[in-house]
Amino acid sequence: MVGMVRCGRAQIALAAMAILRQRLAYCGKSVVTFATIGNNMACRSLSHFKDDDFAVVSEVVTHKQNHIPVIKGDFVSLPKHVQRFVAEKAELMKPSAIFICDGSQNEADELIARCVERGVLVPLKAYKNNYLCRTDPRDVARVESKTWMITPEKYDSVCHTPEGVKPMMGQWMSPDEFGKELDDRFPGCMAGRTMYVIPYSMGPVGGPLSKIGIELTDSDYVVLCMRIMTRMGEPVLKALAKNNGEFVRCVHSVGQPKPVATKVINHWPCNPEKTIIAHRPAEREIWSFGSGYGGNSLLGKKCFALRIAMNIGYDEGWMAEHMLIMGVTSPKGEERFVAAAFPSACGKTNLAMLEPTIPGWKVRVIGDDIAWMKFGADGRLYAINPEYGFFGVAPGTSHKTNPMAMASFQENAIFTNVAETADGEYFWEGLEHEVKNPKVDMINWLGEPWHIGDESKAAHPNSRFTAPAGQCPIIHPDWEKPEGVPIDAIIFGGRRPEGVPLVFESRSWVHGIFVGACVKSEATAAAEHTGKQVMHDPMAMRPFMGYNFGRYMRHWMKLGQPPHKVPKIFHVNWFRQSADHKFLWPGYGDNIRVIDWILRRCSGDATIAEETPIGFIPKKGTINLEGLPNVNWDELMSIPKSYWLEDMVETKTFFENQVGSDLPPEIAKELEAQTERIKALKE
Repeated sequence: MVGMVRCGRAQIALAAMAILRQRLAYCGKSVVTFATIGNNMACRSLSHFKDDDFAVVSEVVTHKQNHIPVIKGDFVSLPKHVQRFVAEKAELMKPSAIFICDGSQNEADELIARCVERGVLVPLKAYKNNYLCRTDPRDVARVESKTWMITPEKYDSVCHTPEGVKPMMGQWMSPDEFGKELDDRFPGCMAGRTMYVIPYSMGPVGGPLSKIGIELTDSDYVVLCMRIMTRMGEPVLKALAKNNGEFVRCVHSVGQPKPVATKVINHWPCNPEKTIIAHRPAEREIWSFGSGYGGNSLLGKKCFALRIAMNIGYDEGWMAEHMLIMGVTSPKGEERFVAAAFPSACGKTNLAMLEPTIPGWKVRVIGDDIAWMKFGADGRLYAINPEYGFFGVAPGTSHKTNPMAMASFQENAIFTNVAETADGEYFWEGLEHEVKNPKVDMINWLGEPWHIGDESKAAHPNSRFTAPAGQCPIIHPDWEKPEGVPIDAIIFGGRRPEGVPLVFESRSWVHGIFVGACVKSEATAAAEHTGKQVMHDPMAMRPFMGYNFGRYMRHWMKLGQPPHKVPKIFHVNWFRQSADHKFLWPGYGDNIRVIDWILRRCSGDATIAEETPIGFIPKKGTINLEGLPNVNWDELMSIPKSYWLEDMVETKTFFENQVGSDLPPEIAKELEAQTERIKALKE
């Protein structure tokens, strides 16, 4: 006999009994029936249930009599506030079934089989458990123009820019306008689809810096990728019961209720015209509609791990950053840990998995994309990787450029928008010399016949691999250490084709924040921007800023005060070019030569650096160039006076236009002082 949780609402109890009489019609499956009772909120999408707005009789029953089968999982075992979240959103989005994910291999196998049957995934037969997914060509990247922060006060989210100047670091929408946008999209958006309930942890489950999220989605592709990218399933629900029940609420829909009114391309439902990705930081809530692409739908990534997490970090006294974490061991056996922030597609994964070209050095990866960092009781800065997998850019990745990444996705991986060979192998630009048969027939990312030498691209420039981090041969044994690893150096960098030297060290912690705020880079394929323009990307966080950038810099400055022992801050540029547009530095595994110099500076070696107007650069001969032919050191390390004066003027304009009155006075002073030092530089 199924027990009833009574709520003091006669109509609910009667409805519950009616559903019980129908139970056999559902072959013993739990049934969920939802309705709100008397909610006066103006925005339907943001209305909330009270505890007595639904009843549980192995079913949840509300007065509207909408019954939804729970086809997997035990709804009753969910914590009450999780039940309420699932109930109110199911009643809003009207899915045909609810599937509570446990993260098991059996569950993954079941979902993969469904995706293969529908054509969403294609098995890559040359590997074990590797699959290819092709998206709608309109849904291939992050959409900054459709990504929003929702706060009552505009300038909590964005800076005070001058009238007529559009903020570059985040977009703000008022709660009232946001409510209208939600109600234009989410009611009934999951009709005919299964709603998956994904409990997941960012960071090791139960760790002191870890946080829990629950994502509701109608995409089984998202479930499979979240299983790779996060720790998900039953252990998370158990931890949720122990941490006061706090979790980040994540709602995602592809935005195509059935029957679908428009043509679905590549078995990939999406709704680009109505796509929106929105964050309510105070409510710890994320809403995503219309896109199935990684950063827009895997809500544990940039949405949670950066935009929402940096708000949590601001409140709790820690940092969420767009940074890799790597352990570097010298020939003497001394290991230090480095965090590095580069804009997307600028080499974070390659550096995190660096294979040193000089003997005796060893690199092990903690994470390749995001770092959560907090000062410990000993005053040092500790970092964890909140993710569980790698979501890397495929083109350019090869056994030559990143053999460790290649080894990480030989099994149990999902590839999105790459090409497939007739032999069942993946292919993208950069693998031309590794394919077994250069004349092999291929199907490109658009599903069209393709051969090496064709003018079109085999893979989309932002095509991705999604692979478990634990499969990386050089994953650090402490990569899941709950308290994290101590950071000795923070590195900023970007794609700067001219003017910026290979490496320099900041003059102080505050000057280092200024250096980070000045990061610029050529636009890449990771976002919808195209072309080769050099764009400002402060701290490599421009697309991911979760609150006012001026307040963000002040947060960094506050955390850098005693008794905290701050790491040294550096800037690198692997991408400087000669007059004939050839790279001046070989990069990849040879970047260990620069890391070597950085770590010697962290050890206090004052003999290997010389002071310049922009910071400390290596003295000639202090970076090991043995075995490197034709390195033009003088050109690589030069600081052209005219270039840097122009850069300072442009940076001042950027600060005035994009940070405005929110610019901390300390950063303004750093800009002024550096400008004066450059003016004193001899031609």
